[in-house]
Amino acid sequence: MNFSFAYMVLGVGSGLFYREFTKMNDFPEGQWTQLSVVHTHLLVLGFIILLLVLLLEKAFGLSQHRKLFAWFMGTYNAGVILTGGMQLTHGIMTVLGVESSKMISGIAGLGHMSITAGMILLFIMLRRSVSAQKPVQKVELAG
Repeated sequence: MNFSFAYMVLGVGSGLFYREFTKMNDFPEGQWTQLSVVHTHLLVLGFIILLLVLLLEKAFGLSQHRKLFAWFMGTYNAGVILTGGMQLTHGIMTVLGVESSKMISGIAGLGHMSITAGMILLFIMLRRSVSAQKPVQKVELAG
């Protein structure tokens, strides 16, 4: 829940930063920059996904798989932060008219790979948790 809240604050803050930074630097309104999607990425990948993980935790006890859960949280959060940070960096460079480097794209790619690895870990935990649950008894209704 705390991670989700932090991403919500970062997501809303990055949207505000995008608006104010582009205005302050007289960046043309119709021209695209990665700054315009940082808030969406942080809100969806951080805020919403981690709220869903909280619901899955409540329903299936994902954290019972302590090592996998720790790896998931570390890997996934590192990926979201790396990806968002590189989008922010690239977007700032675009607004300032500075040419971006391939290194930024490479680091962003590592962030995406880390998010993917985190999602794989999430599904491994989910599969184990669902498989371990007792089946629900079916009730026959008369009539």
